[in-house]
This record gives sequence, structure tokens and C-alpha cells, in this order.
Amino acid sequence: MTVLGNSIIKKEAWDKVTGAAKYNADEIVKNIFHAKMLCSTYAHAKIKSINVSEALKEPGVKSVLTGYDCEILFGELIDDMPPIAKEKVRYYGETVALVVADCEQTAMRAVNLIKVEYEPLTVINTVSEAIKENAALIHENLADYKFESKYIYPQKNTNISHIVKVRKGDISKGWQESNIIVEGSFTEPQADHAALETRNAMAEILTDGTVLIDTSTQTPFTVKQYISKYFKLEEGKVIVNTPLVGGAFGGKANVQLEILAYLASKSVDGRPVKISNSREEDISTSPCKMGAEVKIKLGADNIGKIKAAEMTYLVDSGAYSNISPRLAKAIAVDCSGPYSIENLSCDAMSIYTNHTYSTSFRGFSHASHAFCLERMLDKLALKLNMDPIQLRVINAITVGSTSPTQVKITKSNTGDLVLCLEKLKQIMNWQEGNKIELDNGKVRTKGISCFWKTSVSPTDASSGVLLTFNSDGSINVNCGVVEIGPGSKTTLAQILAEKMKMPVSKINVIMNVNTQTSPTHWKTVASMSTYMAGSAVLRAAEDLIMQLKKAAAVALKCSPEDLDVGNMRVFLNEDPTTYMSFKDLVYGFQYDNGNTVGGHIFGRGSFVMSRLTHLDPATGTGKAGPTWTLGAQGVEIEFDKTDYTYRFVKAATVIDVGKLLNPKSAMGLLMGGMSMGLGIGSREEFLYDENAIMQTTSFRTYKMMRYGENPEYVVDFIETPDLSAPYGARGIAEHGIIGIPGALGNAISLAADIDVDKLPITPEYIWKKKTGGKNDTY
Repeated sequence: MTVLGNSIIKKEAWDKVTGAAKYNADEIVKNIFHAKMLCSTYAHAKIKSINVSEALKEPGVKSVLTGYDCEILFGELIDDMPPIAKEKVRYYGETVALVVADCEQTAMRAVNLIKVEYEPLTVINTVSEAIKENAALIHENLADYKFESKYIYPQKNTNISHIVKVRKGDISKGWQESNIIVEGSFTEPQADHAALETRNAMAEILTDGTVLIDTSTQTPFTVKQYISKYFKLEEGKVIVNTPLVGGAFGGKANVQLEILAYLASKSVDGRPVKISNSREEDISTSPCKMGAEVKIKLGADNIGKIKAAEMTYLVDSGAYSNISPRLAKAIAVDCSGPYSIENLSCDAMSIYTNHTYSTSFRGFSHASHAFCLERMLDKLALKLNMDPIQLRVINAITVGSTSPTQVKITKSNTGDLVLCLEKLKQIMNWQEGNKIELDNGKVRTKGISCFWKTSVSPTDASSGVLLTFNSDGSINVNCGVVEIGPGSKTTLAQILAEKMKMPVSKINVIMNVNTQTSPTHWKTVASMSTYMAGSAVLRAAEDLIMQLKKAAAVALKCSPEDLDVGNMRVFLNEDPTTYMSFKDLVYGFQYDNGNTVGGHIFGRGSFVMSRLTHLDPATGTGKAGPTWTLGAQGVEIEFDKTDYTYRFVKAATVIDVGKLLNPKSAMGLLMGGMSMGLGIGSREEFLYDENAIMQTTSFRTYKMMRYGENPEYVVDFIETPDLSAPYGARGIAEHGIIGIPGALGNAISLAADIDVDKLPITPEYIWKKKTGGKNDTY
């Protein structure tokens, strides 16, 4: 390896640090209109009437749209959501009307002039309420909706949009073999992605019918498909452009504002229209991280080997299903964690409530279920009087085991959890003990957790790459991966440079994605960009190398098999001093007399998921993702026993990356994930009142990690190559967050001598667990 394994500065870094980088909202368009939303002030209510007459009279207003101006229903897996609410609203913040005006200020004035009369309906505020017998139905016509997949299983006349079942082994036999049984129930709230750049989109319809969408999204090709499919347009007439994205964390994988922007443009004869969320709208109107209620029961023998596990996950999808059925599937697929459990039963359900609807969030539900399972592992360790790390070593997934969906485990497709735990043990200085009493009324404790994650992408998810040469022999990389922050395109440049044996500085990456000119990439999600687009890059490079050898063989009068490529040259294997430079070949080779042969050389490569299957509806058997990434994490805290506050001392991650491609980039990526995990674990949550009205609609009330509160972060790596991946590298973009809430919960449980069963773990929560809320001194 000459390029991979080295810390390379991101290709877009200089533009970002100098302020030259352009994001979607930075684009200045002349004569553009602006759209603003009127959002519901009720969580569940009939729309009895809506009067827009006063808004239309406001000078500068160009149009006002309501649900009756667009009859479609759309959705990721179930077409259950109108772009603008019609007949009734299902969550606080739902779009009720859309005003298009000559500026945002005018649009907002008009929004405030719209009069809506509501008739309140029964509110479903928790998933446990939603599944009660005779519960109010949020979607009365669930069975009549169009389903984008036949593998979605809604329960008619209920609030259950989908259920995934996993049945492995003999659960009765497992309980008979169990000497120790532990049970737990957990509650986790919804939360916000809190990307620096709020969601925004622009739309314009040209005179020939071409639709131009400029949007901050992780999924430009999905936007293209949605606009084409739901509005019955030729797909070639829909062009989506996405520049650099200012953070996403899954929140920009959803299609929402793009549809509103298109409708707004259509209402003003195709003029360009821009819609941008305020921070408050980004929190309450656009989709969020899922919430959940969970029950887990574990059985183990006297040495700590888990013999049986029963789990029920109720996923709070909010008012619309969106991606939630796939979130439930992701939980079920990986429900055992990175542990070998022979007898397993898991039900994961997507449940409608009157909350903001959910979408993907960094870790794609894995941080939620890892918190519950890792708390259960510590409960079991406590009951067995066993070291928590040793318990995890005993149960670690190993070669010859099978996953919950009965995929055979190998070193290649999984990695080495035991090595991760051994290294974490050293980093956390575990031998000094995981609970140290201090002499100032405080105690220092350590909690650990493990994680793993595979993708639940469609079985035909694909990625393409196009490589072109410049006249100096440098190469341009064009692909559909969106640069959302982790440096994915720099990684692709490294992979190409390694394959071509040339400097990475000679690889130029096209940062913008344009669906008319960029090869299709499924979505920039699921930590799959390196796996998918990296594989496509290698195939495109092989295409280049083949063409370069053929062209050089003509010039050097030899066979292509006699040649190799390196240092931007094609040279003879037996005599590397005999060569042709790329620059003399890539636009055709010219003889001394002027005759030219060959032509412009460019490479193309594509990749599509292979050997993935749908899950059996009765047992869950099947292969949902190609490989796993696993690891171990630890959190050390200092807890004040007098006022129940705590501070973070250290957070650590040891992860099996397969092959470490860019060390500093990987460390930064994982540290960012750990910081998010601490935020989710300690303070971030959506709060709703008894009428499901959101109370945390701004950063004044939605609390996040602040500068100075972060601990020491430590990241280390294990390398067990994934033989199916480019140079053996595993996806790591999401994994820093997954185990941190669980490790934090374990540390606080030990420090405060309580049983943590809820996120976030605030001092007030600890106080209530310790005192029942009756300690007046707090």
C-alpha cells in the first residue's frame, strides 16, 4: 500500500476552511420566489375549514396552496403522506398550507393571515397507547394505501404499519437451559439531527417541461424518482443537483421540501421557488430520529453463556411510516448485538403515533437497540457477579456462529470482537476497577458496550463511477455519492490512486452531484459509500488500465500483457525505463507523421448488491446486508452523589475497520459519532405535552452538547479485512454513536446505584430514580 493507510486531507477541506465552499442555500438566483409553510398547531385534528383569502390579498403574494391543490400520497415504503395536509393533521408542525411570495418576509406575513378551523381528535402520544385495543386510528385507511414493497406487513385496523419477526433456534429449550434470567423495559425519545445546514430546496420548471431541483439531500436520485413517479413526469425531464451538504446524519435522506418546492414552482408558472427551513421548522416539521419502547428478557447458564433471548421493539414512526418499517427491520436483523445467541425471538414493529414522523438517523436504529441490549448485558453481569467485559467475551460472535437471520459468520464478514474488547480493556485502564470512590463526595465509574451493524439496503442497490482523463494525465472521478461531511469522495480518490499507483494529488473529484451527468448511486446512507462506490471505482480503474495497456501496446509494439501501469505511465514489465506517459495516450497516440490512433480513454465501473435476500416473514431468515462492522466502546464519568450531576471524563472506541484507509479522517469520524452518542445519551430529546404538542422546538429548549463538555476521546483500530470490500475496508461512518448511550447508561447505573432504563439520562432522571422525586433539597 502506498496511498491507503495514510492520512490524506479531504479534497474539499480548503474550500470549507476558507469559506469558499458553496452549499445549496448559497446559490443566488435572480427573480426567485420564496415559499413558507403554515404548520399545524394541533397534533391530531380534522381540518374543518381553511381560509386563505386574506393571505392572497397581501402585496407580493403569488400563490397559496392547500392540501386540495395536490391529491397525491407519497412515502418511502407506504404511500400514506400528503405533501400538504388534507382533511386532517396527524402531528404538530405538519404542513397545512404553503405561501409563495416575492420574499420570505412577505410569505411569513401571509402565512399568519391564513385562518384554519380545527376539530381536535383523540391523540396517540406513545407507542404503547397506539397498540391498545380500540385505540384511535391515525390512519383509518391503512390497508387501502399503496405499498412500495410486497414485503411490508401492515396490521389492518391498527396503528401497526409493519412487523418483522425473527425466530431462531428453540426458545423453549433455551429457557430450560437458563439458570439466570433478567428482564428489562426501556423508553427512548425521538430526537433531532441538528445538522448545521437546515433542509432547503429550490425548484424551477423550464418552458420545455424540464424540472430543475437544487437541494440539500443525501438522496438526489431518490428525489428524481419521487418527482417523476408521483407527478407522472418523464424521468429524463427531472434534473436534481446537490452540492456539498452541511451535515445530514440521515435527516436529509428523506424527500419532503423538494416536493413542496416543485408544487410551489408549478403554482407560479414554473418560476424558480426556494424553500428553506428555519431551525424551528427543521426540528418540528421535518422528520426526526425514531423513539422506541422496548422489552427484553435474557436467560443464561451459570458461567454466563446466553441461552435464550426474547425481545419486543415498538418503533415510534410518528404520524407517517416513511422509513420506519426499514428501521424495524434493521433492529430485528441485528437484534442479538455482536453476540452468539442460539435461541432467539424478536418482534420489531413500526407504530403510528401523533408525533413528528421518523427517518434514518446516524446508526439507523442501532444506537437505540444497542442501549437496551447493552444495559441488559450489565444487568446479567451484575446478577452473575461477573466482570462485564468477561461476560461479553464469553458471548462474543465468532466464526461458525450465525446471525439472528441465520447468516453464517466468518472473520471476513464480521471481524474480531474479542480483540476489540481486549484493546478497550487497556485503554479504559480496566484493571484499576470500574468504580473508584473519590474523597470529595464523588465517584468515578466506567461503563462499556459493544456494537455491530450491517446494512438493510434494497437487494438491488447499485452504484456507478465514471473516470475521465485530463490532457496532463490526471484523472477526474464522477459519481453519485453526496459529500455530507465524512470525506467519502476523498476515500474514493485514495482507492483510485492506490489502484492506479499514482499520487492522490493527481485525482480530481467532482463534488457536486447532478442526476443528469453523475452515474447513479443508490443513496449516501448506511455507511455503504466506500463499499459500493469504492467497488465501482476499482472496476472503472480496471477498465482504464485495460484501455491504457492496449493503447500503449500499439505505441511500444508489444502485447498488452507485457505492460503494467504506475506513476502515470504504462511501462514494460521487463524494462520499466521503456514507457509511455498517460498524457501521451489518453486522447489518442500520435505518430511522428501526424497519424493518430485510439481516442479519448475513459473508464466506467458499476456495482450492485449481490446475494442479498428478502427476509422470511415467519422466521426472519435471510441475508439483509453484505457484511458487519463491529467494535467495543467505553465511557468514564465522574458522578457527584450530592446533586446527581456528572461530567464526562473519557470516551473510547475500538473498532474493526477491516483496513484503515485514512487514519485521521477515521478518528475524526468516530469522535464525532461518540460526541453525538453522549448528547443522545445525556440530554437530547423531543418532549411532548399531553396533547402531543412539541415543547422542544428550538435550541433554547432542545439541549445539545456544548463546547467544553466533551471528554477525552480515544480511538483505536483492529484490522480484519473484509474480503468482499475494496482493499478490505469496512464502513465506519455511523458506528461511533452506536454503543455510547449504552456505555454511558452502564457507567451511571454503577455510579448512582440505579437501574437506568430510559434516555436521556439527565440529573433530574437520576434524582427521581434515587428519591422518587421527593427530595426537596435538589
